[in-house]
Amino acid sequence: MSCTRSAGSASSLRRSRSQPWRPRGRSTRSGSGPTSTGCSTRALPRVSESTEGARGLLDTSVIIELGHLDGAALPGELAVSAITMAELAAGPHAANDGEERGRRQELLQRVEATFDPLPFDANAARAYGRVYAAVADAGRKARGQRAIDLLIASVALANQLPLYTLNPRDFQLLGELIDVVPVARQPGR
Repeated sequence: MSCTRSAGSASSLRRSRSQPWRPRGRSTRSGSGPTSTGCSTRALPRVSESTEGARGLLDTSVIIELGHLDGAALPGELAVSAITMAELAAGPHAANDGEERGRRQELLQRVEATFDPLPFDANAARAYGRVYAAVADAGRKARGQRAIDLLIASVALANQLPLYTLNPRDFQLLGELIDVVPVARQPGR
């Protein structure tokens, strides 16, 4: 399987089932062609026929476990949000030991080299109002980690994308607004 930029979208990757996962390059804002990233060649799981053409936003939990997931549960075109990138950027600083800090830094660099994130823009800010209202209507508060999850959900809503997550309970109050797709870890991982 390989990840390649899809036509018209620098914010996501389309996977084919023919070769191991190798990012093809990344577009620059100046409009020049792709450049090599020299990124890890760790293989992504195989893509099922049913999700091959689909596009979806991956929650931070899915990005962290990406190499350990069944590809049949993932969309054919992967997208991440700027909020997920922010969580990953904070990860090395939250680690308690050097080895874990190094693993988190490597993950951050691999994801940065692979994805151009979907921004939290004006449309996502407007969508956040709807997301916040759904949570408030259920008598819940948008604080702490939940607030970050709601910002990611807002990006999914603004871009009309399903949200793939290992933690579907974090988004259960948003079922009327976005399609939350639970992803399971492969057994034994």
